[in-house]
Amino acid sequence: MPICSHNPATGETTRKFDELTAAQIEQALARCADAFEVQKTTDFAERRRRLHKAAQLLEAEAPRWGRVISEEMGKTLSAAVAEVKKCALVCRYYADHGERQLADEEVATDASRSLRKYLPIGPVLAVMPWNFPFWQVFRFAAPALMAGNTGLLKHASNVPQSALAIEDILKRAGFDAGEFQTLLISSGKVAGLLADARVRAATLTGSGAAGAAVAASAGRHIKKTVLELGGSDPFIVMPSADFDDAVATAVTARVQNNGQSCIAAKRFIVHKDIYGAFRDAFVSRMDALKVGDPMHDDTDIGPLATQQGRADCDALVRRLLEEGNRRLSGAQIIDGQGYFYQPGVVEIDANAAPAFDEEIFGPVALLYRATSLEHAIEIANATPFGLGSTIFTRDDKQIATACDGLDAGATFVNTMVASNPHLPFGGVKTSGYGRELAREGIREFTNIKTIYIK
Repeated sequence: MPICSHNPATGETTRKFDELTAAQIEQALARCADAFEVQKTTDFAERRRRLHKAAQLLEAEAPRWGRVISEEMGKTLSAAVAEVKKCALVCRYYADHGERQLADEEVATDASRSLRKYLPIGPVLAVMPWNFPFWQVFRFAAPALMAGNTGLLKHASNVPQSALAIEDILKRAGFDAGEFQTLLISSGKVAGLLADARVRAATLTGSGAAGAAVAASAGRHIKKTVLELGGSDPFIVMPSADFDDAVATAVTARVQNNGQSCIAAKRFIVHKDIYGAFRDAFVSRMDALKVGDPMHDDTDIGPLATQQGRADCDALVRRLLEEGNRRLSGAQIIDGQGYFYQPGVVEIDANAAPAFDEEIFGPVALLYRATSLEHAIEIANATPFGLGSTIFTRDDKQIATACDGLDAGATFVNTMVASNPHLPFGGVKTSGYGRELAREGIREFTNIKTIYIK
């Protein structure tokens, strides 16, 4: 795939970049490995200072980088600016908490002293997607750098300016000796990087196919991987829920990031007693959303990121309709310039398609009717995915049942799923393995070393 920026609102190619040569890749690898030998010896105070500087730069320059994000992948400017500012939060979180999270842990044994140490492991390859082009990278980079590792970024080929911007920010923050480098390369070069002994581990956020390929390549060389893959998150609504809040949150949860988020709610499973009222209110609110130029303040939804992505989304909708499900509103391509898609709702006939095993990456909601909480959980779990999940209810027993019964990496109650630096983030089943963020995230790429002193 060519490495270039396309403006999804116009379809115009705005910048093209040459792929790195073999010699340039080797130079980057050598520099990253050399940087690790120094980086692992820097003290936490210095790493903390650099991450705080990165946070300051991100906040001060958020409007500039937000515009770059919007022009490369189509999210609204306000959402893009918010994404950049969220990256500042994760930098500050690990600057403030990383040293404590990696502190030696004494363990009582029959030895005179025994403990766990958390030591950096070396250069880590990050293969990252276009949908949150800053956030996905910083939620890896901040803990990895605070732990003393170094990083190589292979970003999605349609967000090269975002990728280069991240390297620039981290360099200006003090990671200027090769600790973090962007590699403008195609996906075909990833296997070779994983085969290189200097690369010690890899993390990927992306599709199941991409995750399987990286895991297979890393597995051949016995290298650690963390995978955050797709999702088909359920959003359950029970009769005791705050109805208006549930409807409003459902709309936001479905169309965040123009509907292109792994943790966006995609399957809305509503109890039969309130199904009709929820359906009508939900459809009305989805129909009221304004699709348009992502740079305009009154735009709710911008274009999808790529022409192919829009085609894939529409193909999945058409397949659902062919299987006997019913389109309640929208869910179709908007003709004209750019990659715009009308948000909509498809009502799922349980007899035609009781479950859905592919991720709709666009602003289309699938609506299911459930006869009970148990039935709702059954529908929710009838998918190969297991990333996030939501339930709206004010019944404490139902909350407990859902939190234990939903087969996902996270369950959010009476609010939408969102990643938070203080909490571990990741999935189960084909949504991946390993965890990002929180204490668990910074420890993923460490050597958890046992020390035993007789």
